[in-house]
Amino acid sequence: MEAEQTSQRIALIEAILFVSKEPVEPARIMEFLGITDIGEFEAVLAAMEKEHLQERPERGLLLKRSGGGLQLVTKPDLHDDLKRFFTVRQAAKLSLASLETLSIIAYRQPATLAEISDMRGVNSSGPIKSLLQKKLIKITGRKKVPGLPALYATTQEFMVYFGLNDLSELPSLEELTELFEEKEQPSLFTP
Repeated sequence: MEAEQTSQRIALIEAILFVSKEPVEPARIMEFLGITDIGEFEAVLAAMEKEHLQERPERGLLLKRSGGGLQLVTKPDLHDDLKRFFTVRQAAKLSLASLETLSIIAYRQPATLAEISDMRGVNSSGPIKSLLQKKLIKITGRKKVPGLPALYATTQEFMVYFGLNDLSELPSLEELTELFEEKEQPSLFTP
């Protein structure tokens, strides 16, 4: 009965995630399935992942934790074939200015336009507008200073876009500093 119950739960989770456009919070699925123990739920997810990855590697879907929830996503090695099938155009890439602005917001959130512009050394209203249109950032309130400037923070779409489960998965500033320092080291082969 245990294996049959696990199979039924896996089927329900797959169906829920298949029809959902957004990542689904694990607590919502647990409540729906009547599971109160997180360990029991994680065991069901582990069985689901094992089935998708080890027992049936030819399947085209993976379970992914993204944006604080769960999603069914296509396997990365199938992306080129899917693009060809659907003739998907490449999504517009973020400009360097937008990436800089988004980085500042991700690490300093919430942040005002003035704070972001000060850090970048240039007016950042254009990148802010672009990031708002792409729904990668949102206004979360107003800073209690003269003029009441808007406070910007990242959105769930940001988490999904960059494949993050939560902000703690962002590389630390120390890791980024080390990475950039490594790239700036002179080559041993240049005179």
